[in-house]
Amino acid sequence: MALRTSTVWKLLGLAGVVGVAATGAITLRNERRRRDYSPEEIRSVLHERYARAVAARDGTDEVPLTEVPMNATPRIRRLLRRIRSRR
Repeated sequence: MALRTSTVWKLLGLAGVVGVAATGAITLRNERRRRDYSPEEIRSVLHERYARAVAARDGTDEVPLTEVPMNATPRIRRLLRRIRSRR
């Protein structure tokens, strides 16, 4: 049984719409999961991953965790100083 050209295009269009809808649903699900974490939780997980990566690179079992300032003001000031010094 041969399909007409218009039927093939309709099926392709329908497949495209279904693909876009599925992608949107997956993106929305991932976004909801991401927003469930507080910024402090995300920061602590990232610091832990970094410490483990450093320890693995150095070949030590010790995981160095250093305190990172929560305030972004010093970083912003440093950035502004660098921008001003370029002028």
